[in-house]
Parts: sequence; structure tokens; C-alpha cells
Amino acid sequence: MSLPEPLRRRLGSFSRTVFTDSQRTGLRDPGESEDNEVVSSLPLQMSLYFNVYFFPFWWLSIVVMLHLKYPDLSDYYKFILVTIMILTSLIEVIRLYLGYMGNLQEKVPELAGFWLLTLLLQLPTILFLLFNEGLKIQPLERAVNSIFAVFLTFQVIAAFVTLKRMVNKLATHFRLNEFDQLKEQPMPGFYSLGKEEGAVSMAGGDPS
Repeated sequence: MSLPEPLRRRLGSFSRTVFTDSQRTGLRDPGESEDNEVVSSLPLQMSLYFNVYFFPFWWLSIVVMLHLKYPDLSDYYKFILVTIMILTSLIEVIRLYLGYMGNLQEKVPELAGFWLLTLLLQLPTILFLLFNEGLKIQPLERAVNSIFAVFLTFQVIAAFVTLKRMVNKLATHFRLNEFDQLKEQPMPGFYSLGKEEGAVSMAGGDPS
């Protein structure tokens, strides 16, 4: 299972635009090999690993607390909480999958999708659940949402740093390949120009 190709291209283009460091993507010493450089983030992967085990506990805690306080909530907040639970659960599954794929396999589009889902959807949602007192927040909810917010904040920062390294590695590798191809190809027109000049000089020096 992978992202649709049009979405991959858009996320790849977004990553190159946002995360490329122009000061570090120039040509390096040919002796420096980047093919074996590992840019996956161990701290990010550890965070994702613990997040996978924490999420079911978070989900169960929120569902139990929602069931207990549901009669005391206004219809407005009932609808909001139920909607948030459904969307957050779906997004979290997709987000963790993209995080694993993007980090372990060094796939920029997947990791960029993970970063965007974390920053634009999950983190604001958890902060809303953590600080909106109209939701009649219970101590258990505050505790699990605080832990979740810490996970998300760390993952936003770690994924951003990892994406910059991945994009810069790809950009440098691409430029090195272009440089190698230029060295392997003969310069067009150089030898033909020399031959033409020689032919002209011989024609000019022919006494006939």
C-alpha cells in the first residue's frame, strides 16, 4: 500500500520547496559518498513505536470518559466530541503508517504527509481537547491528552529535521549524478570544431 502517484508528486514538490537547504545542496567532494548515509531518525522511530502502543490506551480512556460525561454535555459538544473521536482515530492510523514508511524507508512524500497530518490536524485537535474547558475535562483526559500532545510536538520537530536531511541528501545526490554524467559525455562540437579549422587551414594552404 502506497500513496497515489499524483499525491506523491505533490508532497515531493512541497518537500523540495520547504525543506531544501540551498546552502548545503551544492556539489561536495567526489570522495564523499552519500549513498550509504542513513538519514532515518532513531528518536522519531522510537517515538512512533511508543505512540503505536499508547494510542489504544488513549482511545479507550477518551471513550470511557466520553461515556461517563456524555449526559452532562450540551448537544453542541456531544456532536463535536463524537466527530473528533471518529476523525482522530482514522487520521492516527494513516499518520502512523506514513510515519513508519517515510522514516524507515526514507520516503520523502510519505514523511511529508506524516508531518502535515501531525502539524495541521492531530496537534490542533489534541490541544483543543486539552484546553477547552467547555468539554468538562476530567483528570484522566487531561493526563492522556497531555502525553499525546508531547508525542505530537516531538514528532513535528523530529520529522521536520529528518525531512530536511532527506531532501538535502536527494538534492545533493541528484546534482552529483548530473556532474558525473557531464564528465562522462564528450563535449559536443569541440572535436568537430577542431576538424573544421584544420580543414580550412589545409584548403587555404593548397597551391592548386
